[in-house]
Amino acid sequence: MPAKTTTARKATAARRRKTVPRARVGKGLKVPKTVPIHARMGMWLALQAASQMDARKTVVMSRKDAAILRLTHEGCTTCKGNGQLFTKGKDGSFTGSKPCPAKPTKAKAGRFKVAVAARFSPDKRTGLVGWTCPCGKKEKPKFRDAKEATKALREHEKKKHGKSVGGAWYGQAAEAEAKPVTQAEPVTKTDTTSSMTDEEWEAQNTPLGQKAAENRGVCFCCGGKGALYSARNSVHTTTVCPICLGTGKHRANQPAEA
Repeated sequence: MPAKTTTARKATAARRRKTVPRARVGKGLKVPKTVPIHARMGMWLALQAASQMDARKTVVMSRKDAAILRLTHEGCTTCKGNGQLFTKGKDGSFTGSKPCPAKPTKAKAGRFKVAVAARFSPDKRTGLVGWTCPCGKKEKPKFRDAKEATKALREHEKKKHGKSVGGAWYGQAAEAEAKPVTQAEPVTKTDTTSSMTDEEWEAQNTPLGQKAAENRGVCFCCGGKGALYSARNSVHTTTVCPICLGTGKHRANQPAEA
């Protein structure tokens, strides 16, 4: 009898999860007036804390969705690695957002990378949407798309103004890649007040590997400090990092060697 053969399952392309209504902690609960004042204060604080935690969880979930799109569309020429497209009107104002029609460049994104990109990456808000109101209130990009941002804006207008006052939303897209910094002269300063030894001074250098630096969102050459330290014959010098130009931040086009 021939042996049974199993066919490998085809990996499905990564896609953004659909928003589903979740049970809100403490929703519909009110502080009763029949209990003592100290009990009322405790219940009120508990409800406030539950509301803040629930809002925080929603923001992190949105950031994770945006991180998944950025990681799976890395290098995409259609959306520039953003994962979705922000549309604009003739006057240059944002009019909406839509998923990138191009096929993802990667089939899936690692769970650890997604978590790091959603919480610690300097681009954690890239691909998300925020809103502004003429009254001065501004919400940072934390919504998945323009539809959710508009809904939050309408809620603010209803509570604060009682009607629509012409608020608008905006999207944070991936920044254009900076040009490689290879022509600028490094800025060097000599420290005459240091009491460290040459070994202690040079021990301030904290270079990182490419992967570790990318996960932390810092420059691999200086480890996020923005400077390089060198010493010779008790002459201590500090040089601005030529890779990040002193910002300490990671760039997508950083050279492999400093």
